[in-house]
Amino acid sequence: MTNARIARRTRSTSESTVELELNLDGTGKSEISTSVPFFDHMLTAFAKHSLTDLTVTATGDTHIDAHHTVEDISIVLGQAIREALGEKSGISRYGDALVPLDEALAQAVVDISGRPYLVHEGEPAGFEHHLIGGHFTGALVRHTFEAIAFNAGLTVHVRVVSGRDPHHIAEAEYKAFARAFRQAKALDPLVEGVPSTKGAL
Repeated sequence: MTNARIARRTRSTSESTVELELNLDGTGKSEISTSVPFFDHMLTAFAKHSLTDLTVTATGDTHIDAHHTVEDISIVLGQAIREALGEKSGISRYGDALVPLDEALAQAVVDISGRPYLVHEGEPAGFEHHLIGGHFTGALVRHTFEAIAFNAGLTVHVRVVSGRDPHHIAEAEYKAFARAFRQAKALDPLVEGVPSTKGAL
């Protein structure tokens, strides 16, 4: 019997307060309240499509900018993923997903490698300056993947293949990441121990 892959993390700074709980072996249930509505939408999509139960409650200085709150949530999410994965015994390790949303198409590849790395490319020129949902700038998409990857110990490649609408592009990226992570974290009955010739991830 595999131990429950559950983690609870908190983070409190002068800029934000974050409380987060996740279960990697969930069904995609979520309760998200970050004070950044579009990020609520993206985290809900991440939970649903990665089959991760996720509860996030966060407040922060969003009257200044959403950046601090979104960054701190992403750091905590990455830390919780790392904790819940434990020794990584029996996992598939790799995941790959290609996800469309109307005209947008995004690909994500995840390796639960223990080596933090992000390759992120293909967003159209000027995407980082778009304001999505009134609070969330396009630049935060890359920033969240970077914070999650580095705190969870993941190698992540995200590539926008096509897209025009900023909302569609961002959502396709998050859903592709979620689907790839779902494959990578899945327990594979054919895998014995840690899936690495080094014996550790």
